Amino acid sequence: MARYAMVIDLHKCVGCGACDITCKNENNVDRDIFWAHHFTRTAGVFPNVKYEHVPTLCNHCDNAACVKACPTKAMYKDDKRLTLHDPDKCIGCKSCMQACPYDVISFNAKEPHGFWRDGNPVIPEGTASGKETAEGLGQKIPYYNPERATTYAGIRPKGIVEKCTFCDHRLAKGEEPYCVFSCPAGARTAGDLDDPTSQVNLLLAQYGYKQLKPHVGTKPKVYYIRY
Repeated sequence: MARYAMVIDLHKCVGCGACDITCKNENNVDRDIFWAHHFTRTAGVFPNVKYEHVPTLCNHCDNAACVKACPTKAMYKDDKRLTLHDPDKCIGCKSCMQACPYDVISFNAKEPHGFWRDGNPVIPEGTASGKETAEGLGQKIPYYNPERATTYAGIRPKGIVEKCTFCDHRLAKGEEPYCVFSCPAGARTAGDLDDPTSQVNLLLAQYGYKQLKPHVGTKPKVYYIRY
């Protein structure tokens, strides 16, 4: 049994946003929803000013507030201690969103990927419509990844929530989460906290770490080193 976690090295992170973009491609995420995101902030007084770019995702907390708040048990912990979501049990009440202190759960308020169902071209008689493009490629959306649907709905419907799954479909094949695989700077590392020889444990022992909002008691499993 594994207990997956992620370490993000903020000295290596260049703020390119590859994690944000490739997560959308891998998981068929709509344009207004983010499973992987970031925040930026500036601190200090000139000339001692510090700019921070901090990538974010679901923290897959050991003491997940969203799991406790969900009235239908749609949010749950799996055998790898990932925080996952069952769309068939979700009633769209947003209790998980209100409980999550990290603002990493999104709600599908409308039918997703509306642009690719729209039959109107962007430029009349000058461009194809989104619908024509999708139909021409034989896909629901041009960048649709069918592997996402091996463990979870390939595209989530209107009226439910969704969030990062740590790419559980890739973990099932022994692969890294796609944001880890696609980071050009190698800033992300995923591994098993219960394995003392795992790279995540070696990095945490070498550098120490910070977590987002540790005071709320959720025990997040995304760790930031060289913060």
